[in-house]
Amino acid sequence: MNQCRVFAFKHSHENEYTSTQTDDVFHNHIAKPAILRQDITFSRFLLIRRLIQIYQNQARNFQFSDDEEDEKRVVKSRKDKRYDELRGLIKDMKNHKKIKDCAKVCSDFEDQQKAYDKCKKIIQEEGKPRFYIRNLVELEEFIGEVWEDREQRKKMSKLNAKGLTTLRQKFRKYIRDFEDDMSKYKEAPDKESDVSAEEVEESSDSESETEGDVMKAADFIKKAEKKKKSEPKPKMDDDSSDDSMDWGSDSDESSSSSDEEKDYTNILQKFLKKTPAEAEKKKEKKDKKKVEKKKKVEEEDEDQEDAGGDWEVVPGGQFLEKKRPKMFAKNTEINHEVILKKLMELVSARGKKGTDRQEQIELMEELRTIANTNNLGIGLDVKILLCHISSVFDYNPNIATCMKSELWEKLISHLNELIAILVNNPNITVWEKIPEDSEQVTESPFKVRGCVLTMVERMDEEFTKMLQACDAHSTEYVDRLKDEPVVCSIIEKLQVYMEEKSTSDELCRIYLRRIMHTYYKFEEDYMMGRDLSSGALMKRLCTYIYSKDNTDRLRTQAMLCQIYHLAIHDCWYDARDLMLMSHLQDMIQHSDVPTQILYNRTMVQLGLCAFRQGHIKDSHNALVDIQSTGRAKELLAQGLLLQRQRERTAEEEKIEKRRQMPYHMHINLELLECVYLVSAMLLEIPYMAAHEFDARRRMISKNFHHVMRVSDRQPLVGPPESMREHVVAASKSMKTGDWRSCKNYVINEKMNTKVWELFYQPEKTRDMIVTKIQEESLRTYLFTYSSVYDSLSMVTLADMFELEKAVVHSIISKMIINEELMASLDEPTQTVVMHRTEPTRFQSLALQLSEKVASLVENNENIMKFKMGQFYQFNKGGQNKDGTYVQRPGQKQWGQKRNYQEGEGYGGRNQQNEGGYRQRYNKDGGEGYNNRQRYNKDGGEGYNNRGKGKYDNRENKGGYQGGGGYQGGGGYQGGGGRAWQQQY
Repeated sequence: MNQCRVFAFKHSHENEYTSTQTDDVFHNHIAKPAILRQDITFSRFLLIRRLIQIYQNQARNFQFSDDEEDEKRVVKSRKDKRYDELRGLIKDMKNHKKIKDCAKVCSDFEDQQKAYDKCKKIIQEEGKPRFYIRNLVELEEFIGEVWEDREQRKKMSKLNAKGLTTLRQKFRKYIRDFEDDMSKYKEAPDKESDVSAEEVEESSDSESETEGDVMKAADFIKKAEKKKKSEPKPKMDDDSSDDSMDWGSDSDESSSSSDEEKDYTNILQKFLKKTPAEAEKKKEKKDKKKVEKKKKVEEEDEDQEDAGGDWEVVPGGQFLEKKRPKMFAKNTEINHEVILKKLMELVSARGKKGTDRQEQIELMEELRTIANTNNLGIGLDVKILLCHISSVFDYNPNIATCMKSELWEKLISHLNELIAILVNNPNITVWEKIPEDSEQVTESPFKVRGCVLTMVERMDEEFTKMLQACDAHSTEYVDRLKDEPVVCSIIEKLQVYMEEKSTSDELCRIYLRRIMHTYYKFEEDYMMGRDLSSGALMKRLCTYIYSKDNTDRLRTQAMLCQIYHLAIHDCWYDARDLMLMSHLQDMIQHSDVPTQILYNRTMVQLGLCAFRQGHIKDSHNALVDIQSTGRAKELLAQGLLLQRQRERTAEEEKIEKRRQMPYHMHINLELLECVYLVSAMLLEIPYMAAHEFDARRRMISKNFHHVMRVSDRQPLVGPPESMREHVVAASKSMKTGDWRSCKNYVINEKMNTKVWELFYQPEKTRDMIVTKIQEESLRTYLFTYSSVYDSLSMVTLADMFELEKAVVHSIISKMIINEELMASLDEPTQTVVMHRTEPTRFQSLALQLSEKVASLVENNENIMKFKMGQFYQFNKGGQNKDGTYVQRPGQKQWGQKRNYQEGEGYGGRNQQNEGGYRQRYNKDGGEGYNNRQRYNKDGGEGYNNRGKGKYDNRENKGGYQGGGGYQGGGGYQGGGGRAWQQQY
């Protein structure tokens, strides 16, 4: 600015002063920072004043705005600067809180923390400012209010939702140092008047701090005025007059600026700071002008009011409700045509962008009231009621969110009323296939276009969504669940109504709705064998669907629901036979996702039922596919798991959440895992003991082996705490034959509370588990220690495992028959005589080494054949009539590979060759297995050389493991056993 002044002086007034004089003046008085010194002479003061006047004339070409002229330069202290910065940030935060921009509020809060840290020295001297404490309290209320509004949180953008979470976490940590101050403020908060008074006081403090500086300038002005009296007053140039350019300001403001200039005795007074008296005088003038302007506006309003027009005085800052238009004009005759025309007008507005859905519902209610008041008939009432229910459904267009509780209550009452009208008036026909021009609402018989069944199905879906939206552990969920009897009552009433008038397809639909609210509920009356129970109802409804349904979907769901219902009531054989006869395993992969979820739930309940009945192997087969994946929670639609390969999109996550089952229909996952692990323990531990030195032994349960390996890798194993640790500890005890420790690990107070008490009749289940542990521990003991004994007394074994002598005899006999134990029974002495046919450990290791070497040689030969181009080529003809492949020279025949089930023999060392199941070291290499062809003989004679229909005859179509059996083509582990995993 100083350079600009020198430039203007040199080039515009060269005739008055030389450049050398100008440079000296500039160097001595303008360029120096301390222009106002006490030892300045009067002549030099006049020269400076003249220079300023010249500069003012040149600067007239540039008009400054009123704000710049009125702006006061204030010298602030460090405290005021810091506090003003804080207040500015708080003001910005308030603006962002009004629009609920949580991301900006979070950034404002971080800036406030940094600004507050800069004020720490001031705060240590004077204490924490109250306006900052007030801001923290208001921010706490804002966060709590936004966080509790769940519906608003769901509608937030990702940026705002993330900002709200971050703000909430940071605020909780930050206010730990302010808890006492905030609690004191909450006890005695500031009123609005106090807040405004505080702001005024702070502003006055800042003005008072600058008073000293202003007084110094005033002293200088007085000195200048004394010197001025002794000198003649210099003339002002004509250019010093006001410029007449108009920049859009009104005449009042321009006159006020000219008045202000007249008040100054010299030009320095305009540029120097004002005294407090002058500032107060200026403020009074401004206030006076504002009052006059306000009066002028009021007078103009009164003139307009006198000229004509009605004006309504409304309170400022309030939302004005839009008045609803009148239904009909005054003195309109109410008849069927008028009502129907108005109804069509309301219906045509459905779905349009500007339609107020709440207003639509209210108008429908009002229209129905008017129709009933004028007694226009029950037919018209039914039509309006159907449209009213549709408008209630339309209120929430988003299928991902549930209905509000107020609308839900209306919906329930309207549906109850509609069904009651239809039941009491048989002359009313409501059908969706009635054309609109064929409707009859004026005379009986009435015909109305609509579908009550669709509305009831939609109501049922809304009820499920409301349960999904509630917190499962809150009282809100319990309150919503109390509406289920009302929903079931509506479905039951509609079922009674439709059994007389509807088609078979519609009856199948309403029957399935009734089944869906019945199949998962346990009834003790059913266990008692009473006829008046849900079992008879399920059988009647499902049988009708089996015979009348034309779609596979309803029939499949009805069958799965019936199997589920039988399983939870311990009807094991009925549920198993129905599952096997349905062959659902073959077709379930082609079903929709909800049907696959229902299939998974049914298989789980079937496995739990088998476990309660003591069928351990069947239980394991039913649960292995669900538990082996580690996604039981997701497969049963009881929650979402994080995916490792990729993340779900927002749309996929919404779809998955809509598939979730309500909490009261969940299956206890800890109970499910415990049953699976106990079943795997009872099957796997004896098998591991029997095949301890077998290099190619298969795993019955991979999940169980994984749990055992994890436990073995732990450096320090403490007492078991979780359910899984209890089962692992029990498995280790069973390995040694210590059945008592095994029982104590599986059945104790902690396990009873977590698992076993959840069963119906838990004592019966616990007794069954103890019996199974005793029997399998005996088998494990005999497998492990048979090489140590020459003979064993069955009486001793019965006492050791606390089993009856007949049970011990039966177990040992089965082991000898199945060639699992090389021994014989001596009946007179009641002893078991061991046969030394088992290889020693050294022999077992040698056999393993020879097998591995042979496998290595075979792999090398195959690699060489592959390089030479002679690797497993079949003849063009394919198979022979007997099912074998044609063998070329230098080619192996299909079935001669060394594997677990096919090979050259175990002694020949083959565990499952054609001659026998475990033909170990027979000297003559004989048939084995008691000379019975079993296990891998194609078309074998069956179990123990018995006829068709027995357990292990795989070629028998009706057998337990045949074409429809558990491990056959359609069984648990057959062709469709894992179909549910392929799509879902």
